[in-house]
Amino acid sequence: MDVATLHSIHTVLMFIAFIGIFLWAYSSKRKADFDEAANLPFADEPESLDDAKGEKS
Repeated sequence: MDVATLHSIHTVLMFIAFIGIFLWAYSSKRKADFDEAANLPFADEPESLDDAKGEKS
């Protein structure tokens, strides 16, 4: 087995890994998890300006 064969095998394995990650990331089963993660930066913000000032409505 020469170096070119090892490089070819490595390339094919990396391509398969890339396709696997791509399919995992764009799977419809993961949509809810990614939507929740996308909203995490907003989790600490108050719901209204009144809440931020400490006033009760």
